Amino acid sequence: MALAVAVLVAGAAAAHAQLRGHGGPVRALAIAQDGKSAMSGSFDTSAIRWSLERGAASEVLRFHDGAVNAVALLGDGRAASSGEDTRIAIWKPGEAKPIAMLEGHKAPVVSLAVSGDGTTLASASWDRTARLWPLAGGGPRVLEGHKDNVNSVAFTPDGKSVVTAAYDATLRIWPLVGGAPEVVTLPTPLNTVAIAPDGEIVAAGADGKVYFLTAAGKLRGDVEVGTVPIIAVTISSDGKLVAAAGIRGSVAIIDRATRNLERTLVGPGLPVWSVAFFPDSRTLLTGGTDRMIRRWDAITGEPIGDVLAGAPEDPLAAYAGDPGAEVYRACVACHTLNGKDGVRAGPTLAGIFGRRIASLPGYNFSEALRKMDIVWTPETVSKLFEVGPNEYTPGTKMPEQRIGSPEDRAALMRFLEKATK
Repeated sequence: MALAVAVLVAGAAAAHAQLRGHGGPVRALAIAQDGKSAMSGSFDTSAIRWSLERGAASEVLRFHDGAVNAVALLGDGRAASSGEDTRIAIWKPGEAKPIAMLEGHKAPVVSLAVSGDGTTLASASWDRTARLWPLAGGGPRVLEGHKDNVNSVAFTPDGKSVVTAAYDATLRIWPLVGGAPEVVTLPTPLNTVAIAPDGEIVAAGADGKVYFLTAAGKLRGDVEVGTVPIIAVTISSDGKLVAAAGIRGSVAIIDRATRNLERTLVGPGLPVWSVAFFPDSRTLLTGGTDRMIRRWDAITGEPIGDVLAGAPEDPLAAYAGDPGAEVYRACVACHTLNGKDGVRAGPTLAGIFGRRIASLPGYNFSEALRKMDIVWTPETVSKLFEVGPNEYTPGTKMPEQRIGSPEDRAALMRFLEKATK
């Protein structure tokens, strides 16, 4: 059997191992249960359906007004995408426009999940709520109670609950039949949650650790992957492996039974935003800041195809060894340092110090930012990362992120002073 799997992996390498098509960082991934197709979402505002057999795009879907933060395959050929624009679009194969749109969230929708029976779509949003949408039609059930951004949502395999993870450092286990949720507090703000076939809950966030909990929410243990935030986790369909992706560009592969860190997948060194296992429980897709979707053999830790092929030049190569540049690496997905490189999902930071908020020509700032009286200085930018964008600049589209260490904030300010002149 191992030889057969190895042959299959080698065959995949002979095909198009990497998927190219997005013009911005790949924020979300979903793979069909038969392993033949996938869907991705990007900061470039598009979603793409992929034929994994051909290694090529089948459809490019454009609808959202901002970054596509989450995608889901609904099992009947339909798909869902959600974005920075607060909307959820439902797509049918071959249709250039959504066949339905789900509205109600008041802030970016950053995570989607489909119930095991295919009847319900769950969404998580920075408006501090999650919602359960009947796919047959009708209004959603709103799950309220989190005190900060809800970053991730997942259904339990028994079909009885849905789990949400939020930046308030809590997991909430909501009974689908109604009633109060079980609230579990962990030591760190949470970015992501996934649930194994046996019901074990896996969550991760800002402290670089992966936490393992029972289906009832009791903490079983944790694995320290690193010291930087983990953005996404996924679990293989056989439940044996956990993949945890971080902002430094590596993906940790953890044996779930032993809690051992088995290996680390190392790519171009830029943040990896999304991960998904193939049904074979061995092949892994990753999507990151370099705009590429890459295939990996999670058992050997080796890339399928050339991991560096097509990767853009590291924009921070000239600042190797600078601690502030390493802190800034989490920002390269959305911001450039040089005005000639233009804007990405966020405005360029060239000449930021001394510039009034929301005043850069050529960028579409939110109306809330235009009304603020802030001039960017090392002190005000440092404060932004100390308390978080949502508190310091309410109404911003910027992803919520904080830098707790005063030393790291100071290093970042020194870096920006020299790199943005």
